[in-house]
Amino acid sequence: MNTVKVILLGDVVGETGRKLLRKNLPLFKELYKPDLIIVNGENSAHGKGITPKIAEEWQELGVDVITTGNHVWDKQEIIPYLKEHTHVLRPANYPEGCPGVGVTTITKNGHTFGVINVIGRVFMGMHGDCPFRKVEELVTELRKETPLIFVDFHAEATSEKLGMGYFLEGKVSAVVGTHTHIQTADARILPGGTAYITDLGMAGSLNSMIGVTKDPILNRFLYQMPQRHEVAVDAPFVMSGVVVTVDAQTGKALKIESIYKVDEDPLD
Repeated sequence: MNTVKVILLGDVVGETGRKLLRKNLPLFKELYKPDLIIVNGENSAHGKGITPKIAEEWQELGVDVITTGNHVWDKQEIIPYLKEHTHVLRPANYPEGCPGVGVTTITKNGHTFGVINVIGRVFMGMHGDCPFRKVEELVTELRKETPLIFVDFHAEATSEKLGMGYFLEGKVSAVVGTHTHIQTADARILPGGTAYITDLGMAGSLNSMIGVTKDPILNRFLYQMPQRHEVAVDAPFVMSGVVVTVDAQTGKALKIESIYKVDEDPLD
């Protein structure tokens, strides 16, 4: 059987997460021999947003597609970059006229892969297009070109993420959730042959709150006042995601393995 492997990594948080990616991605490439690497980068620049410099560095590192989410616009310099580069995605269901694209195709090792990035609406303050109808439209078009389709659903509610998994079951190779930064324990193959996990997790400081220092968030809970978030820098660190093995002819997922690497060593 002709198979392909795809690595999908959760939200990279600030400089801490970027250092973890630089350290661990070569190890993951050696271990899994992936045909494609997809990384969520919407928190990679100081915890919010992404810059062209980061996108270029990751491309040199071997990242093929960068997905984002609700913080995609936080660094203004990314906006002209999105207009010219299709390997960095913004959510496809943002209103028509937003810069950039939410879907791309890439051909590697003789296989064409489709990647879609959509954002949820439950608890996200999102008022764009319906993610379900939008992704259905995009999948219909992509399947004319390839059965190898991977969806990053950037959403808060587990019910909405699971709903997307069942909605696309049998139509795409994988649906993975991002945004909540904590890897869930439900990685599996749905009956229709779609790999699924509610959240990939993150690259960041393990004893933090979603990659940022604890005190400001605790104070927000206690006093309901705005707080400034700082990216956590203390060990131990975690880097998480999944590697999905897919039948290259049918696009059906055959295996999904969780990646959850804890690193006790300080980062240089």
